[in-house]
Amino acid sequence: MGPNYSIIGMKLKQARIDKKITQEKLAELLDVSVAYVSRVERGSTELSLKRLIQICNLLEISTGCILDDVIPTSNSYLNVAFSDLLKNCPTEKINLIYNVAKVIAES
Repeated sequence: MGPNYSIIGMKLKQARIDKKITQEKLAELLDVSVAYVSRVERGSTELSLKRLIQICNLLEISTGCILDDVIPTSNSYLNVAFSDLLKNCPTEKINLIYNVAKVIAES
């Protein structure tokens, strides 16, 4: 089974948005079309390891973080993502999230 390009694209898109970089700017920095960046973010095109490294360097994100969850059995990325999500949440929201997750997990 190959890498899940939809997950890769989703993570790259989120990293781009977090860096407040538009698709147009990223395309310019990569010397590619905006359509290519869009296809990568939608997971509808395969990208080379060289291109992935280039994008990750521009977005200041590790390739490990991008590739960590592309194999369905890996969930360590989600553990980190949940941890990051909860860092700035007030206690009430954390309790609510926990209770909802518990109901889902136990069903």
